[in-house]
Amino acid sequence: MKLATTPDIAGHHISETLGLVRGSTVRTKHVGTDIIASLKNLVGGEVRGYSSLMAGAREQAVDRMVAQAREMGADAIVGLRMETSSIAKGASELLAYGTAVKLTNTN
Repeated sequence: MKLATTPDIAGHHISETLGLVRGSTVRTKHVGTDIIASLKNLVGGEVRGYSSLMAGAREQAVDRMVAQAREMGADAIVGLRMETSSIAKGASELLAYGTAVKLTNTN
């Protein structure tokens, strides 16, 4: 499955637009990570626990979006975007979305 943030994919022609696809996940913070984050506020630096949490959330949201596109028979997703939003204290949603398409090779 090809993924692109652009509206097209070089070397390919979009032969059919199948529609919107999306995947999301909601993640909550861990008390231990919050304690480490508080200490990092004193000295600065990356909070690896949060970085890892968000990386996992992005991966899961994209995987869910790709699964939906495959079910539709897509070859690619174009116009890929990601957004986050806070939905409760300590909980955030990560949403990945784009347009599922069928491709033909132009080479």
